[in-house]
Amino acid sequence: MKLSVAIRKRIKYYLNKKNMNVWALCKATGIPCSTISTFMSGKTELIKLDTLLHICEGFNISLGEFFTDEVFENVYQEIE
Repeated sequence: MKLSVAIRKRIKYYLNKKNMNVWALCKATGIPCSTISTFMSGKTELIKLDTLLHICEGFNISLGEFFTDEVFENVYQEIE
């Protein structure tokens, strides 16, 4: 599975778990909604690590907790 797809799946998982939507996540993190929406819709394949850290902070979890899931066991990144 592509890394970006795995990250999207994990963000969706935490959105559901925390009963949040993208707008609420944007409010909790201070990240522009366009940044999160563009990534979540697949219009961009890359997300900066510091952006992901802020997303984790918005979910009140650590980066380690975010990446501790079997979805990340066989990921790859396409080289363009």
